[in-house]
Amino acid sequence: MPEVLKAPLVVEFPFTRSLGPVQSAFLTGLRERVVLGVKTTDGRTLVPPVEYDPVTAEEIRDLVEVAPTGTVTTWAWNHEPRRGQPLTTPFAWALVRLDGADTALLHALDAPGPDAVRTGMRVRVRWAGERTGAITDIACFEPYDGEPGQPGDHSGEFADPLTGIVAPARLDYTYSPGRAQSDYIHALSDRRTVGERCPSCRKVYVPPRGACPTCGLATAERVEVGPRGTVTTFCIVNIKAAHTANLDIEVPYVYAHIALDGADLALHARIGGIPYDQVRMGLRVEPVWTEGARYPDHYRPTGEPDADYDTFKELL
Repeated sequence: MPEVLKAPLVVEFPFTRSLGPVQSAFLTGLRERVVLGVKTTDGRTLVPPVEYDPVTAEEIRDLVEVAPTGTVTTWAWNHEPRRGQPLTTPFAWALVRLDGADTALLHALDAPGPDAVRTGMRVRVRWAGERTGAITDIACFEPYDGEPGQPGDHSGEFADPLTGIVAPARLDYTYSPGRAQSDYIHALSDRRTVGERCPSCRKVYVPPRGACPTCGLATAERVEVGPRGTVTTFCIVNIKAAHTANLDIEVPYVYAHIALDGADLALHARIGGIPYDQVRMGLRVEPVWTEGARYPDHYRPTGEPDADYDTFKELL
């Protein structure tokens, strides 16, 4: 029985965006313990606020303050909180219509168990101890049996408004390659690059996919390619990646598509051993391995003359 390969995989990047006047006021207000909505021309108050009326598409900027108390309109219990969620103990995701608002805000509701949550229950905002101008400035909602809060009269004007935010995006999952990619990975451990040939069009795909993407036929014939290849196209990376073991690379550097000799599909890899501004299409390269690595660390120039454009133009 062949070994079944699997490994954790994380896709993560910071998403930076600027804020318009409405979102700026809303997030700045949370920092100041003020919840703002926006009023439409027909008198509805939307929380969280948007810049355009979802019914009429009109631009709306009439900011109004709503109360920090409200009513649960619907909810779902979260038995196992995940990394980055508002609470580390089980809680309810709830839509809460704050007093003075006509729409509901999604957030966490801290409750001892699902039996303690119901549609129509009264709740209030629990503010975070440290607030920076983010939705997490509302730490969560909590049950509340006091008097309804009174909407304030804040205008939405602040002395030091936020102009932008950085929102981390992250996806964690476990990847398990199929037969073709497992063969490819095992071959890399022996410092060999193996693809598979289509029985119809005879193209060799590296990395192999188990089927020809053009003909739709299963591929089984293994073909060793490379190790040398040709840079078909490339980009210069100027933004430093996250500080992880395999991405802590000084910028600028070059990432390229490389057509290995004998392959009909270009793979991507980093180019090293040459100044970034000297990398070019047609550059001949070879893999550089580090001790104990299961794949090449990068590719470097071989010193050969550049490949003629006609030899790789179909792989761009």
